[in-house]
Amino acid sequence: MGDAGDPAAASPSAQYRSTRALTEALVGPLSDADASLQSMEDASPAKWHLAHTTWFWETFLLRASAPGYRLHNPEWPFLFNSYYEAEGARIDRFARGMLSRPTLEDVLEWRAAVDDAMTPLLDDPALVGLIALGVAHEQQHIELLLTDIKHALFQNPLGPAMWGGRPPPAAPCAPLGWLEHPGGMALVGHQGDGFAFDNFAFDNEGPRHRVLLEPFALADRLVTNGEWDEFIADGGYREPRLWLADGWGWVQREAITAPLYWREDGYFTHQGWHERDPNAPVTHISHFEADAYATWAGARLPTEFEWEAIAAGHDPAGGNQIDHAAPPMPRGAAGLFGDGWQFTRSAYLPYPRFRPAEGAVGEYNGKFMSGQVVLRGASCATVRGHSRASYRNFFYPHQRWQFTGLRLAKDVTT
Repeated sequence: MGDAGDPAAASPSAQYRSTRALTEALVGPLSDADASLQSMEDASPAKWHLAHTTWFWETFLLRASAPGYRLHNPEWPFLFNSYYEAEGARIDRFARGMLSRPTLEDVLEWRAAVDDAMTPLLDDPALVGLIALGVAHEQQHIELLLTDIKHALFQNPLGPAMWGGRPPPAAPCAPLGWLEHPGGMALVGHQGDGFAFDNFAFDNEGPRHRVLLEPFALADRLVTNGEWDEFIADGGYREPRLWLADGWGWVQREAITAPLYWREDGYFTHQGWHERDPNAPVTHISHFEADAYATWAGARLPTEFEWEAIAAGHDPAGGNQIDHAAPPMPRGAAGLFGDGWQFTRSAYLPYPRFRPAEGAVGEYNGKFMSGQVVLRGASCATVRGHSRASYRNFFYPHQRWQFTGLRLAKDVTT
């Protein structure tokens, strides 16, 4: 139980069950009190993630496609709808941590009841698109669950560990190399029917279209903790010329002096406080920090299209990603996927000819295309098989509680 296996090769039924099992295995170490914590409005309690993903299946599949199905509790959709206006009123996001009831046990019972009710639907050919969306949605919440509980436990002065043991050492760090691209016309975006189960993509990944690239190079690995220490020692957080105006304002306003979860030589993890590994990829940085470091290093951030052009030749299921319930930790791996999501310099905007899907699921991505930046790749908290070269993650420039990292890019003169 709790093993992601190979989601890309699994049947709808197998992928549904492995994803649901992984979600529950990851909350195994948590008490009801742990699972009820909400440390900030951007984050949600682990119990809420368990419930919201269950609400999704009940709302978008069981309610419409299971004859005679009755809601497990008619009052719970108000608690566990996230942002779907078409599904009516909902509790304020900042108040999710006030939900001591239903208990964690109640939510797990609801999950079991929904799993039973879903069984007859899982191999229905007419529903495979929605099932693929539901699996991908729950996999996204697995990553959010892990990063949200890390932020919540970090607030405790005792630095409690969700798992015991020590993080494994990172791989030795090789000198930085570069992957060059000659530029020219490139096709980017997902190709095919995004709701096909064996070729799934979110709506924001298409339509496929052409872009013109100038010659460039992309670093062959992520920036490390040790390299970030050099940036700090050189006054990187004190030099306004390195920063975007909004970023410098954020640094001053929030008194930012290091990545999130750093303390002297220590680093807070799902296994508590440990010595920071200089060879591990740096994570939990904002777009502002990533851009400032790139400027300091004499480089820049890649565009999302440059990143995708290089990633087309890499295995999206490679690298350091989640296979089973275990503490996520960046440790360095070859390829473009895993360890940390990689900031680009691209604004999160619709592609040419983009149209949101019909119905409530059309609210999934399109309405957030304002004021955010695109990240590419996958992290150590991403379920293996979830990401792909066309995958577009997105966050606001100041946010850094996710496993967000940095891969440099530079122009190449011809």
